[in-house]
Amino acid sequence: MTSGLPGLTVPTGARRRAGTEAGPGAGRGIRLAVAGVVTLLLLVEVIGRLGLAGPSWPPLSAVLRYLTTPTGQLVLGRAVAASGTAAACGFLLGTVLGVVLATLGVLLPPIGPGLDRLAAVLHAIPLIALGPLLINTVGRGATPTLVAALAAGFAVFVAATSALGAAGESQRDVFAVLGASRWRTLLRLQLPAGLPLIVDGLTLAAPAAVLGAVIGEWFGAPRGVGVLLVSAMQNFQPNLLWAAALSASVLALGGYLALIGLRRLVTRRFT
Repeated sequence: MTSGLPGLTVPTGARRRAGTEAGPGAGRGIRLAVAGVVTLLLLVEVIGRLGLAGPSWPPLSAVLRYLTTPTGQLVLGRAVAASGTAAACGFLLGTVLGVVLATLGVLLPPIGPGLDRLAAVLHAIPLIALGPLLINTVGRGATPTLVAALAAGFAVFVAATSALGAAGESQRDVFAVLGASRWRTLLRLQLPAGLPLIVDGLTLAAPAAVLGAVIGEWFGAPRGVGVLLVSAMQNFQPNLLWAAALSASVLALGGYLALIGLRRLVTRRFT
């Protein structure tokens, strides 16, 4: 990859590695993952059919039938749309904050350790403890988005901090000798070299954002999967409860798979 400085070319890795990783080993991993998911679904069905866990554990087939009913589709469709919107907004907000804070730590080294400790302290606070506080301060509508942003932001911050330090010391020395500023070094060297690691962090942040949104809705949001979970538990509606949980899982998995695809594109381009 060309750095943008006259006469300077900085390698970021061997492109052959991406082709090697996408070989037979990757296909075997996919087959094992699919086999594990199928085994889990069959186990859920058998436990429900035999009633091993009582009436609160319905067969998976009954849950899927509920999902095909007009009522189920209407109720869950609205809830998933609300949770997906809150998770997406929180994911974007957390990503921006995580990258900005990591960038500030690179451009202003004296504040880097302080930002690390601040992020660690915020991450140490359980999300379930922040929900009631946020509802009383920012309101029920904004709480799911903010909880999702906190859940996703830490993963992005950690990944971005590691990514921006991934460039070799010798490469940074070359930029310094040529008179490149910290900002120019960040844009031309550290960011391109660390972009695959940042995307790795995004793949972890997407499911975390969905979980954060559901937790935020749990405390009394106007709508969403979290609201359905609470309502289904209180009214003993196991099919609705499991359908809501399954919908949240699919939503998180969809975000993860989408970012896995982005990760492959970024890896091919920047390695």
